[in-house]
Amino acid sequence: MEFTTIKGFRDILPEEASYWQEIERKARGVFRTFGFGEIRTPILEYSELFTRSIGSDTDIVSKEMYTLTDSKGRGLTLRPEATASVARALIQNRLYQQGGVQKLYCIGPMFRHERPQKGRFRQFHQINAELFGDAGPKSDAEIIYLAVSLLNKFGLRDLTLHLNSIGCPACRPGFRQELKTYLADKARSLCADCQRRSETNPLRVFDCKVEGCKTIVSDAPVIVDFLCKACQGHFSELKDYLVDVGMEIILDPRLVRGLDYYTRTTFEIQTKGLGAQNAVVGGGRYDGLVRQLGGPDVPGIGFAIGMERVMTLLLEHGKQDRARPDLFVAALGKKAEMMAFRWVQQLREEHLWVEQEYASKSLKAQMKRAGRLRCKKALIVGEREIDAGAAIIRDMETKQQTEIPLGDIVPHLTSLVEREKRSDTN
Repeated sequence: MEFTTIKGFRDILPEEASYWQEIERKARGVFRTFGFGEIRTPILEYSELFTRSIGSDTDIVSKEMYTLTDSKGRGLTLRPEATASVARALIQNRLYQQGGVQKLYCIGPMFRHERPQKGRFRQFHQINAELFGDAGPKSDAEIIYLAVSLLNKFGLRDLTLHLNSIGCPACRPGFRQELKTYLADKARSLCADCQRRSETNPLRVFDCKVEGCKTIVSDAPVIVDFLCKACQGHFSELKDYLVDVGMEIILDPRLVRGLDYYTRTTFEIQTKGLGAQNAVVGGGRYDGLVRQLGGPDVPGIGFAIGMERVMTLLLEHGKQDRARPDLFVAALGKKAEMMAFRWVQQLREEHLWVEQEYASKSLKAQMKRAGRLRCKKALIVGEREIDAGAAIIRDMETKQQTEIPLGDIVPHLTSLVEREKRSDTN
């Protein structure tokens, strides 16, 4: 029997993993400039954390969660999203007592049992940012600017920012009733899920991807017409901040998020390269979530970036260069192999990526491997080079060769590679 991965799960092999590492490195650099600290939460939480925060009527809770029961009969769930876990950590570790805002990010896997499609898997990975402690529009604008900055740093362009406000507990009930009345007249034309949603949580109908339902809601009432003065002011000021920093906004009055905890600001950053599921970032404000989970009344806003979607876009548009070793060391003869082995380890201590052949092979075979690895430079040393007191450096692209003295060869090679790196950067 040959074992394979579960449907919707996949292996990330070393060549692809190097791209992921580069994305994570760039993300951490951007987060540092915005003052965000990394938090790592467990992938397994009590199920009630998600049913209470996300909403029992959402598709995630009702259809998509991976849930099991432990030996004491308690429900445990592989996290389907990160915000609830980060909010739980904020409460449990009393991070809110530190005063001011708490700016946190996390990178890791999430799990949802849904139909796999382009850029979407049942185990998927997200980059999440969460800002707690400020209820004003300036933090909304900063979070959105952060999301755009990350995507630009990754090399993504041709992005569109879609923005909406879904109101607050003060103004949403009036809209909810108006929408329920509208949908009641169209109930027979809605899909089975939306027939249920129209009664329990009518805003979810706006999130349906069924074409018939999308057509029906195109003429439905929109919540921006029902916003209270406070929500209107918040939304207006947010748009002013974004326009002032040069962002183009697409106002999307039917944009909602798939989770119940969102209030006021909702946004997506979309691209044309992912088909129907074209959002690469989704986020919004969740001012009541911490209180809902048993903590104090701490407002919050955040977003999630789908890493598989980012990778799909970058690879399709050739935005990622495959990583390659700094140097290949080819040794001929036992004495040369011993010396080369020592040099390779010393160079690695200087943080250089150096490769060598393990078996005793011909120079032609070793150069073939260096070529497959796409090495820029190869160091060649054999009995003849040892007797002459100089090894050979070969440029794998131009085939030009120069000699390098064996004395202090490690510092010489380190300096050579570092110059090459600086030249490539410039």
